[in-house]
Amino acid sequence: MKAEHYVGGVFRSDGPAFPLIAPADGTELGAVPEATREVVDDAVAAARSALKGPWGAMAAEERAAALRRVADGIQARFEEFVDAEVADTGRPRAFAETVDVPRAVGNFRAYADLLYGRPERAYTTRVPGWSSGTGEALNYTVRRPLGVVAVVSPWNLPLLLSTWKIAPALACGNAVVAKPSEETPSTATLLARVIDEAGLPDGVFNLVHGHGPGAAGEFLTGHPGVDAIAFTGESATGAAIMRNAADHVTPVSFELGGKNPALVFADADLDAAVDGTVRSSFTHSGQICLCTERVYVERPVFEEFVARLGERARALDGYGPMISAGHRDKVLSYLRLAREEGATVVAGGGAPRFGDARDGGFHVEPTVLTGLPETARAVREEIFGPVCHVAPFDTEDEALALANDSPYGLAATVWTRDLSRAHRVAPRVETGIVWVNCWNLRDLRTPFGGVKASGIGREGGEYSLDFFSEPVNVCVQI
Repeated sequence: MKAEHYVGGVFRSDGPAFPLIAPADGTELGAVPEATREVVDDAVAAARSALKGPWGAMAAEERAAALRRVADGIQARFEEFVDAEVADTGRPRAFAETVDVPRAVGNFRAYADLLYGRPERAYTTRVPGWSSGTGEALNYTVRRPLGVVAVVSPWNLPLLLSTWKIAPALACGNAVVAKPSEETPSTATLLARVIDEAGLPDGVFNLVHGHGPGAAGEFLTGHPGVDAIAFTGESATGAAIMRNAADHVTPVSFELGGKNPALVFADADLDAAVDGTVRSSFTHSGQICLCTERVYVERPVFEEFVARLGERARALDGYGPMISAGHRDKVLSYLRLAREEGATVVAGGGAPRFGDARDGGFHVEPTVLTGLPETARAVREEIFGPVCHVAPFDTEDEALALANDSPYGLAATVWTRDLSRAHRVAPRVETGIVWVNCWNLRDLRTPFGGVKASGIGREGGEYSLDFFSEPVNVCVQI
């Protein structure tokens, strides 16, 4: 799939090109155009114009039908989307087939469905006559779109996370300018093709490619014509976008990084806890914001848990590469640092050798560490790779203190057979999401997001619709 901008209903390749590299084997996949400031200006202007055209007057039922056409278009090109996602990210094909593309289809269908049966709030009140009116009044709330929404999505789950924002933004009647990661442009371009074929009015959806600082990302998030920003990515980038948006007081919705804890109590089903931790630490080689990097295990089962987790990590195969050479080198630098800080490497700890084309790619072994103090950088800082550190605890209060001693607060897992403990512990973990005896079990209607340095706001179901629309109260004296 050739990466192209999509602006005002036209595909174009303005700007200097940069290479797209396959993380699986290091080969060059093609070239990506770098959007200039002029391209971004054109995209924002096209979105603004679309709001004044048929899209701005379109009924919710018509918007829902348009979203369903997009969902059908993704489904019709299912294998193309899978191929593009696998090429860009290097993830196992089964992951793209069962998660990435089905969830993209589901996102558009879910938000089309949510447009129906969403009653506006209405109530009557009797208010004191401190102003010009007195007596009973009918108050009701209507919602209007925010306007032009910038959607900036990351490289780790590029199709899933972009559609997670684009679908509700369009459902609410906004026009979108999307910028995917420069590492993973292909499925975004293919999505633009599908939206074009679905017949949405020109300018309703726009796509610009490029880098972040001093480039397309900065041009877009600091643009005075942008009315809201939805971003998923690392916390430092979120802070930079927030500073960029501050001049125009632009609303933001951020899902940022995490250093997610798991709490494994001695009464847990140890088979399930080990299985769950293997998935939560090493799925997509740890390159999911929800992945577990800190594992705290009650001391009576600590040694057994570590031995079993290490054995499982050593046996893993087909786990996929890091997204780039730079990110691989970052992860490996943390493994060197962990050794310097006194870690015991139970499993992994380096770059594997395969003896085939994968040796040109950007792979890191699934790694289990123990023995580090809580002050160690490898315990405090987000690594975003297939790495977890396991430490013991003795009491429930200690486990909570360890879990909460982090600048991040995205997700946590609790493993216990004691449901009273589960209900007692889960609300005290300082994260936006807590899974009990499972991991990444997601109902798309539930609130998704973090606290502290892990984000601002919530996404999912009505929560996304609340962000992407503006409530307006209408008060009529009776």
